Parts: sequence; structure tokens; C-alpha cells
Amino acid sequence: MEDSLEKTRFDVIVVGCGVAGLSAAVSAAENGARVAILERATFEERGGQTRYTEAYFRMKSEHEVSDDFELHLAENSGGHQDPSLIDAMSGERSHWPAYLKSLSTNDPNLLAAFADSAGPTVQWLKGHGVRFDFLPTQFLTKTQPRLLPVGGGQALVDSLAGAAEKAGVKFLYETTARRLVLDARGGIAGIEVSGGGQRRVLHAPAVVLGSGGFEGSAEMQTRYLGPRSVYLRPICRGAYYNKGEGIQMALEIGAAPCGDFGSYHAEPIDPRSGAAEASLMIFPYGILVNKEGRRFADEAPGTVDANYERVTRRIYEQTEGIAYIILDAGVEDVPNYRLAIRTDQPAITAPSIAALAEKLGLPVAAVEETVKGYNAACRGGTFKPLEIDGLATTGLAPPKSNWARPIARSPFTAYPVISANVFTFGGLKIDEHGRVLDVDGAPIPGLYAAGETVGMYWRTYTGATSVMKGAVFGRLGGAHAAKLRR
Repeated sequence: MEDSLEKTRFDVIVVGCGVAGLSAAVSAAENGARVAILERATFEERGGQTRYTEAYFRMKSEHEVSDDFELHLAENSGGHQDPSLIDAMSGERSHWPAYLKSLSTNDPNLLAAFADSAGPTVQWLKGHGVRFDFLPTQFLTKTQPRLLPVGGGQALVDSLAGAAEKAGVKFLYETTARRLVLDARGGIAGIEVSGGGQRRVLHAPAVVLGSGGFEGSAEMQTRYLGPRSVYLRPICRGAYYNKGEGIQMALEIGAAPCGDFGSYHAEPIDPRSGAAEASLMIFPYGILVNKEGRRFADEAPGTVDANYERVTRRIYEQTEGIAYIILDAGVEDVPNYRLAIRTDQPAITAPSIAALAEKLGLPVAAVEETVKGYNAACRGGTFKPLEIDGLATTGLAPPKSNWARPIARSPFTAYPVISANVFTFGGLKIDEHGRVLDVDGAPIPGLYAAGETVGMYWRTYTGATSVMKGAVFGRLGGAHAAKLRR
């Protein structure tokens, strides 16, 4: 079959045109490689999910990551891990047994490389025209700093794509990667692609997979996340292009899996909206009820930036994966509260709780009983909307730990809310150079991965690190892949 296909040669082929792929392509080109980028979208839609995100960086300055950066990633690197294996990882990696080298957990050297390379990567991005600043976010309460590229993810895409074009990188739009092509030694020889009604093989000694996760694949979501994934929706249009082929084709040639394949990054959004990231971070100032009209979670266990994913997962567990945020006129007491509401759809309003429940199609008596019980559990105290105030309910299950004030001031408002699948957690295991490791923990010659194709998260997402991961390991992987050029 291969002999009948058109053969085109490059030094490095990059799959995906988001921050991971573009960083890899620019870095490889800067190191002398002849590079091609495969983008299944059109020119107008290029950029994957990156173009739709604000692209938060978990950094306290343009040079340093947050104080908890490595610790948070390490503490969320699996379930109940064997402490003897964790202890063994403190030794030299060259002495690790094969099962430890390919273990589905974050190697300490990988996390160190991530942290150490973040600052230099920001400076590299700045060298390509990206500006950074600490701008207001949608999180009214937060525990960690977030550095943002001015102009968000779109600015990253525009700047890096411009740099790639200037460096002579070839962009192949509406082209999908299908299969990795190996040489006689089991290393990368190229990649089979489809586009324009034909299949062909592009040859190169190195391939960088920056094609995202599998949030755009109903089949893979059902296989790994389960049948309830029918209630999930990608966070933006760019996610529909992420169908998991990059992960699948690497696993098929013996790559080691890494990350939590049964989970994903959850964010609360308005299901009525077609806007990208129509998030609703206002729920800590009201209550959440399900289709039965009952509360089911602590709406305010702490700052919203550190807890919204935990609460959103509870929303996903409810009947049909949906809940409703109920607020009263007291929300007006929260400074700049509209920053926490990203939907382009109007709030549902009513003069009474009964009328609001009726508009929402919820059982009126149940909602009234829920609100009455919640109000009775609220106690007096000082309301401090922009900091943890400890204003909690008493004798209520589940409790509300902060910002608990009665829902009693008309008009009453509500928003429906579901869990979006921002990206999936399961992916490939890489080393500190971005090389994909095989099931014995050895690098697969010529294969690299970056961004959400890399598995690095379990249980809880380490917020504001996903775009960083794409930029850092795209840059590192592209530079290393360029060394393989022939």
C-alpha cells in the first residue's frame, strides 16, 4: 500500500495547530528542521482549543511558577499509590526497573523540567511578540496567581503561527493524521494522512503529536469515561476536532499510557449557550438544585478557582447531568459579580421561588422546601464576598461553608448549568525532552508529544497548567526532534 502513496519528506512533522503543535513547529524550525504542521481544521478555524481559551499560566511572575506548582501536580498523580514505588523514584532513573519507568504517574524529573522550563518558555513566547500580564479573571475568589497572555489563546495562535510561517513551516490544512509509519528498527519513519479525498504518507524521522485529547470523540468518551458522557459537551468548537487519534496511534505502536483515562477537566457552563466557554462561576453566592429540586453539594467549600471542578463533577452526577443555580437580589452585593457569568444567555427571573421553579420546570413544592430549609440554616455574620468568610450553614446536609445568606430578596434568578469537558486527562507518557516512552519506559525513536496528548492529570486538574504544558513541552520536544534531521 505504501508504495502507491505519494511520498513527501520533512525533518519534523507536527500533528495539531494549537499551542502545543505551534510551539513544537516553531522550536523545530528555529533549530534548523524542515517542518510540516497537519491541521484537520480549515485556516479560519486553526488553533484547536487554544484559540478559544484565555490561556491562564499558573505563575507568580513571568519567570517563576506558583509556589505549589510541582506539589499540586505530584499530589494528584494517581489514586492510592504504592509508597515504595514513590520512594524508588527518588533514585537515578537509569536504575529504575522497566515497570517503574513506564508507570502511569508523573515522574519527578518531568515535573522539575516542567517547572524549570516555564519561565524560559514565557520569555521565548515574548520573543515572538506575545505580551503577558496579570489581568482580571472570572474567578472572584482565588488562591493562586494567574498570568495571562494579552489577547488570550488567540494571541498565542496568531503569534506562533506567524513565526512558523516566517520560518518556512508548511501548513497542511484539512489534513488528518491516521497512522504512524515505522522503520525496520521500530522508530518513526513518517505518518499516513488523509485529506482532499486521498491518503498519502509524509516521511520524516520525527513526529510530534500535539493533537489534543479525545473530548471530540463520543466513542472514546463512552469507552473511557462511561455512558454518562452523553451528558458532557466540549467547552468550545475547537474541541470537536480532538478525536483522540494521536493517542490511539501511539498506543497502537506500544506507547505507555499515562494520566487518568476515566476522567476529564470539568467546568460549569450554560447549556443554552453556543458561545465558547460559557462558564458560570457565580454559584458560590447562591444554591444549586437538581431536577428533583434538591441541593446536592456544598456550593462554596473554598475559593472558586480551587473548587469549581469539584462542584461541577457533582453537577455531572445529577439526573441528566444538569442542575440550576438559584440566586436572589443579594448577588448585587458582590462586586463585579458579572465577571463570573460568561454565558450570552439571560438569567431566568421571577418574583417568587414558586414562580421561578415553575419557569425552570422543577417540582415547585420541592424547590420551596429546599430554599426554606436552606434559609433556616443560614446564621448571622459578616458577609465578605471576595474572601473566605466562614459564613456557613448550621445543621444542613450538605452544608454550605462560605457566603451562606438566605435566598429571600426578590427578584429571584436562575441559570441552568452542566459540566463541560474541557479536555480529557488520559494520554501518553513522556520524558523531560517530550519523547514518548514505550511500555518498557524507553523512548520510542522519533516520537514526541505535547499538550493534552500527554497524560499528566488524575482526579483533579492543576488549574492554569494545560496551555503551559502545551507551550513548554512543545518547545522542548520540537527542539529535541530537530536533532534527528537527516
